[in-house]
Amino acid sequence: MARVIASATTAAWAHTAFAYAGMGLGAALWRRCLRQQHRGGALAPGNFGVLVGLLVGAALGNKLVFLIERPDVVLAMWQSRALMFPGQSIVGGLLGGLIGVEIAKKLTGQTRSTGDAMVLPIAVGLAIGRVGCFLAGLHDDTYGLPTAAPWGMDFGDGIPRHPTQLYEIAVVLPLGLALHRARLPTPGLAFKLFLSAYLLWRFAIEFLKPVPVAYPLGLSGIQWTCLVALAIYLPLTLRAARTPS
Repeated sequence: MARVIASATTAAWAHTAFAYAGMGLGAALWRRCLRQQHRGGALAPGNFGVLVGLLVGAALGNKLVFLIERPDVVLAMWQSRALMFPGQSIVGGLLGGLIGVEIAKKLTGQTRSTGDAMVLPIAVGLAIGRVGCFLAGLHDDTYGLPTAAPWGMDFGDGIPRHPTQLYEIAVVLPLGLALHRARLPTPGLAFKLFLSAYLLWRFAIEFLKPVPVAYPLGLSGIQWTCLVALAIYLPLTLRAARTPS
């Protein structure tokens, strides 16, 4: 059984460093994908509007879904009159970013799909960020339930647990790379498949994680968020797959 033990300070630094590294590399890959698709640079008028919508939407969604996941933290912070809420949610960032991009495209009159260029950058950035989550150990809410599997990890409490952060890296990187290289018939389909697959993955993997606050059916806030998002987004994905353009 391997051990990953970090102090609160070390965990915070590791988490932050890998999160920013993931965002930085993801941004660089996005610019490269834009050039490969002959769509200009990140600051080109249409691309810049998409970028602003992405950043604003992801920032808001990031916090909103975390608050859904952890209403106990919201209550504690509210009672202490804290000005900022800690925590973040990748699911919230992806969904908020999607909504922000669509609003930005509507405001700027864009009709061309923009999501495919983001598939590989998101996958790589997410994977790097999960390394930080893994190193943060028990100071991060992404560790798994206890397990008797030989690959169980001790994150500091002497209990072997599912390294769910590593599971996610093993799923997201191949998925993103495969969709990035795939020659799909419909523009935007690669992103739709990526987001739908990630939402399905997150719904499933959450069963291997502790549930901080149980919602109806014993599901977590993240799981209910994934289910609602899939109910809306999966039909759009299937429609795009059936109607090549």
